[in-house]
Amino acid sequence: MEFIDLKKQYQALKKDIDKNIKCVLENSNFIMGNFVKDLEKELADYVGTKYAVTCANGTDALQIALMCYNIKPNDAVFVPSFTFFSTAEVVSILGATPIFVDCDEKTFNMDAEKLEKAIKEVVEEKKLNPRGVIAVDLFGLPADYGKIKEVVKKYGLFLIEDGAQGFGGSIKNKKACSFGDIATTSFFPAKPLGCYGDGGALFTDNEEMHNLILSYRIHGKGEFKYDNVRIGLNSRLDTLQAAVLLPKLKAFREYELEERQKVAKMYSEKLNNYVKVPVIPNNYVSSYAQYTIIFENEEERDYVKDYLHKEDIPTNIYYPKPLHKQTVYKDYDFNLSDLSVSEYLSKRVLSLPMHPYLDEEAVTNICNHIIKALEEFRHE
Repeated sequence: MEFIDLKKQYQALKKDIDKNIKCVLENSNFIMGNFVKDLEKELADYVGTKYAVTCANGTDALQIALMCYNIKPNDAVFVPSFTFFSTAEVVSILGATPIFVDCDEKTFNMDAEKLEKAIKEVVEEKKLNPRGVIAVDLFGLPADYGKIKEVVKKYGLFLIEDGAQGFGGSIKNKKACSFGDIATTSFFPAKPLGCYGDGGALFTDNEEMHNLILSYRIHGKGEFKYDNVRIGLNSRLDTLQAAVLLPKLKAFREYELEERQKVAKMYSEKLNNYVKVPVIPNNYVSSYAQYTIIFENEEERDYVKDYLHKEDIPTNIYYPKPLHKQTVYKDYDFNLSDLSVSEYLSKRVLSLPMHPYLDEEAVTNICNHIIKALEEFRHE
């Protein structure tokens, strides 16, 4: 069994993917070819933004977004602690300080009340200059942008939406990657929409930001290739990756997102009485980048994980260590008392196999083994 079965997906889309790859190879237009332009148009149309700009990976996308706001030393950028490292990493790369914010236990996403509390404390300390917020759409569920935007507006900050896992999710039919002043996503193979290598994209409705993004992704270029007006990155999406993503996006729109909902529903119905299953608020849709459940304690979680491993059922822990606990941030000492939910979840979460090609038999098998393992553990 595969945690994310890219082989099954390829077999379903083989004809169109192979055709596109063959076209790129025959034309030898490997960098910024027509497929890249076509993909950017399709992405903007799907998300509902004026502009979509592809780049080399999701981390570069976040860094480019911050560069558009000229983030520098002594700036503070507020990020969730319960997420993947790159969200904070890009802040540190630019010499600024990531300020970690706790998450909501039910949704896994940034807690807006704790965000405001952290902003107030930074303002009162007067050591750092509060500049912006990066909110993450964790596990496929968009963050609470209604409340987060209120806080951001109140303090005059910018908002970046890290939609690396959220692509395809929505709030009241408004798509993920359309909520931030700039939004980003990743096309890492395991993402809801993934390529066959690294890839990423940025989304915005702001023309000025769009022009900056175009410049930053190609060495800070100006009016033409050999006029460089700022320091940028070499962060272009390969034409081959765009060739792969186009048929994948078509399938995602037509049936894959819907199939993810069906798989998640089966999981929740079978496991609801045994563990805490994902909570999807009213009017929200999750793209279920991961299907993540919560156990009563770390020992129970690890017992089930080991049991499933023996049955050749893959699982993953996202994330075993919150960002404020990472070795590189060992000296971090701000706001630690308000990061307890992130620490709580890191010891209790487990993500199960999730992809659009999981059938009911496979889901039932996984759930039956989880239930059996829990019964064994709880009656020892």
